[in-house]
Order: sequence, then structure tokens, then C-alpha cells
Amino acid sequence: MNVGISTNTVEGVVEDAFEIAIAPKPELVARARQSTVARLCRWGLRTDAVEVAALVVSELVTNGVVHGEGQVRLRVFRCAEDALQVEVRDESPFPARVRDADDDALGGRGLCLVDALSREWGVSPDGRTTWAALSAPAGGA
Repeated sequence: MNVGISTNTVEGVVEDAFEIAIAPKPELVARARQSTVARLCRWGLRTDAVEVAALVVSELVTNGVVHGEGQVRLRVFRCAEDALQVEVRDESPFPARVRDADDDALGGRGLCLVDALSREWGVSPDGRTTWAALSAPAGGA
């Protein structure tokens, strides 16, 4: 797993960002989630925002690992003082899509969760990046 971390200043706003590249192995999803939680706690985000981001990261990275192709790249960055962007990229040109899951199905609800938890979400025009915009208030519980 490779981790890149940067802090950039753009028009007076500090952009905190990190990126992780993982092999397409389901057991590595937990590492992506743990890395996200650790970084967001250091950024001083509220506990509830960290928990939501961790769940969104888990769902998007899992989709990349299970349904994508090749290496999976997670990028998380603060795009405003109270906003966070989560992006997951793989090499499959087939975009992520919401599936209808039966009541007894073990999977198929990930993007429904992402939709419910994010301000908005989408897929890049090339189908390789799925992203979610999240609320990310700082401080407190």
C-alpha cells in the first residue's frame, strides 16, 4: 500500500489531501478505512463526520476491489472548510451503478448507502472514478 499526503494552499484555503493505492484484495479495504479514519481525526473532523467518511470509503473501495480492474486508488481531500471529497479509481471502464438487491442478498447496497450518506456522488465520464462529496465539520463530537 502506497500513501501520498499533501497539504496545499489555494486562494487562502488549506487543502488537506491523501492518496492510497492498494492491490485489488478484499482484505485491504480495512486498511484503506483505517488510514482514512486516522487522517481525518488528525484533521480535527467531528466523530460523526469521520464515521460517515469511513463507511463511504469502505463501500467505494470495496466496489473498486470487487467490481473494478487493477490497482485501486483512494483519494480523500478537504475541498472546503466543511466539505470532504472521496474518490476511488480503478482501471475498469465500466462505471459503478446502483443495483437492486433482494432483501436476503448479502451485497448490492453499497452505492445506496453512499447515496444516503453523501451530499452528492457520481462517476467520472471515463467510468473509472467514483466520487462522493461529504459534509465534514470540524471539532467536537
